[in-house]
Amino acid sequence: VQLQASGGGLVQSGGSLRLSCEASGSIIAINTMGWYRQAPGKRRELVATITSDDSTKYADSVKGRFTISRDNTAKTVYLQMSSLKPEDTAVYYCNANIWVVGSYYQNLWGQGTQVTVSS
Repeated sequence: VQLQASGGGLVQSGGSLRLSCEASGSIIAINTMGWYRQAPGKRRELVATITSDDSTKYADSVKGRFTISRDNTAKTVYLQMSSLKPEDTAVYYCNANIWVVGSYYQNLWGQGTQVTVSS
């Protein structure tokens, strides 16, 4: 079972990007999915999470600018980022609690995707 993130890149301040993260493998169910980020020299921090019944939570720094969503059929979580600021520059990681065949829920991380916002 793995998480594959995509969609990062270089964008100017005020621009938008959409990140995607697809879960694949022997999956029975997926509970909470989320996005975290880590800027150089800083700790990894929560950006947004979404539960299996679409309840969402956001970091104060991204409220009103970022939107998290999920497609349960596609086993994919998205992060629509708008009004991007240079301080949003970081490696973004997806995370999910996944019920794996032959096991129970495991907390898994994707490989990270770089988002760079130029001023």
